[in-house]
Amino acid sequence: MKILHVGASGTVGEAVGRALRARGHDVVAAHRTSGTHPVDITDPGSISELLAGLSGLDAIVSTAGGTPFGPWDELGRDEWRAGLDNKLLGQIELVRQGSAVVRPGGSFTLITGITAREPVPEASIAAAVNGALESWVRTSAAELWGRFRINAVSPTVLTESREHYASVFPGFPFVDGDRVGDAYVRSVESMDTGAVYVL
Repeated sequence: MKILHVGASGTVGEAVGRALRARGHDVVAAHRTSGTHPVDITDPGSISELLAGLSGLDAIVSTAGGTPFGPWDELGRDEWRAGLDNKLLGQIELVRQGSAVVRPGGSFTLITGITAREPVPEASIAAAVNGALESWVRTSAAELWGRFRINAVSPTVLTESREHYASVFPGFPFVDGDRVGDAYVRSVESMDTGAVYVL
């Protein structure tokens, strides 16, 4: 399959890219600093420019998007807007525009995260964004039935990032990047739709 991978840099992105390529897929890697396929998911125009140069896509997968963390009282409207515009609306816009480019019967796979289901200090924006994405994926799967499949991968912190995040997620389980990659492979290659793969 020809797959557009948005957010292909970073620990999660690299693990997912490896898994998809290992299955023989033709992966077009896009991220903010790419020399060939740059994209900023907070900018609908940037998404449009990326998609305009591509054709024959069987799937779009996203490992893109972040949210601000901080004490509840210190997260103001600017921080909330940053989180919404990036991980939530950025991925939604990727699917909205991508639906005009991906072939009928193709699929979309988005990324959410553990804060959708586990309370973590200073993660109120991440919790809201990840929870909203998962609900949106389930509802969109019903509305896109027969046209496209759409799923989400919701991992905990990767083992490879343990040293960086251990203090933020004390006592939480970690997951190997290979398992996250496998979840993306399942989403792309299976018949699943409306699924949230919790890892």
